[in-house]
Amino acid sequence: MRPAAGASAPTGPAAASQQAGAASAPGAAPTGDTGVNDRSRFGFAVEARMESGGRAGVIRTPHGDIPTPAFVPVGTKATVKAVKPDDVAALGAHAVLANAYHLYLQPGPDLIDEAGGLGAFMGWPGPTFTDSGGFQVMSLGSGFKKVLSEEFSGARSDQAVAAGKERMANVDDDGVTFKSHLDGSRHRFTAEVSMQVQHQLGADIIFAFDELTTLVNTRGYQEEALERTRLWAQRCIVEHERLTAARSHRPYQALFGVIQGAQYEDLRRKAARDLGAMDFDGFGIGGALEKDRLGTIVGWVSEELPEAKPRHLLGISEPDDLFTAIAAGADTFDCVSPSRVARNAAVYSRDGRYNLTGAKYRRDFSPLDPECTCSTCATFSRAYLRHLYKAKEMLFSTLVTIHNEHFIVDLVARIRQAIIDGRFHELEAEVLGRYYANRR
Repeated sequence: MRPAAGASAPTGPAAASQQAGAASAPGAAPTGDTGVNDRSRFGFAVEARMESGGRAGVIRTPHGDIPTPAFVPVGTKATVKAVKPDDVAALGAHAVLANAYHLYLQPGPDLIDEAGGLGAFMGWPGPTFTDSGGFQVMSLGSGFKKVLSEEFSGARSDQAVAAGKERMANVDDDGVTFKSHLDGSRHRFTAEVSMQVQHQLGADIIFAFDELTTLVNTRGYQEEALERTRLWAQRCIVEHERLTAARSHRPYQALFGVIQGAQYEDLRRKAARDLGAMDFDGFGIGGALEKDRLGTIVGWVSEELPEAKPRHLLGISEPDDLFTAIAAGADTFDCVSPSRVARNAAVYSRDGRYNLTGAKYRRDFSPLDPECTCSTCATFSRAYLRHLYKAKEMLFSTLVTIHNEHFIVDLVARIRQAIIDGRFHELEAEVLGRYYANRR
């Protein structure tokens, strides 16, 4: 696949949806969308590069362009929690990511397919991502948490981690059998099932089925899981090609392979070489990552992967992690953290993250961040928002989520422009020096 030639960054999802065609109603095909399942409708073009491997570019999808680097808000169950799709667009996001596992269990991929796909179902006209479900079927069943967690920096055994709890997910070479966290019913995901579910969900970018590992898994198990993920990746490509041909009435969905290998350089590089040689449209970087080695690991992977294809780093949103990962060559990111912490009154600001429940904010009539341009900061005060939280008003979650998501989306957009302008390191020093000043 050749990089997109002459791609330019739109001013936002609204502009992108005008180009690609916004859904006129749930279940309706986007206006102007021919439905031609043509792979040429997906592409990636690099516009500027850094010596470190970082780059700025544009991902082209059937539902609009994504200027990169870009942060992709997570809409786990076909909604960014507490926020309407038009608010997600207004805060500056160009794409959203939903969760294949959760949507498979409820309401079901067949219903979303009948509605016209994820974007039409949720009223979002721009590009969409879905993950493979691999992380959730194993993490929810086994009690494992996401990467960058101190919980997994030790050397406990696999058995010690699972001791005392029923393992709700069991892995074999063919796939994963798991119990629903909703009702305990039994289900099975294989590479083929994951592809079938994600094709019905209809996202522009989907991910190959992979096996989750953590930093407490042994080296031997990491090797076994890596080989399983490699074989599943091959099966995903075959099934993806079959479904693409069978579903020619739907726009092309780009398939990303997922690079695993935990903290081991040889395994990460092997996975990147193996999957990089396969016919994927792009790549996800997943699995267990120690925070202090994030840039190193992303760098290993970026050095091995094809330069002309985009790279998505799963589960990252902290400002220092974003600068580190972008410098090492990652293009897009997703994470639930901005919306999750918002619901608990944690607020991002240029001077660091703070908790709005503090008594000092009771009579503070300034915005959450005086330099922020989001709609929440333009209208509402810290005192009012603290009142909403204390009164348990639902509006609180909406307004603070808008702010937090805007803060991260805007930060990554500023990083993108800094790469183009040749001032990445100046921006990094300015932003991080101020954001983490109180931690010194």
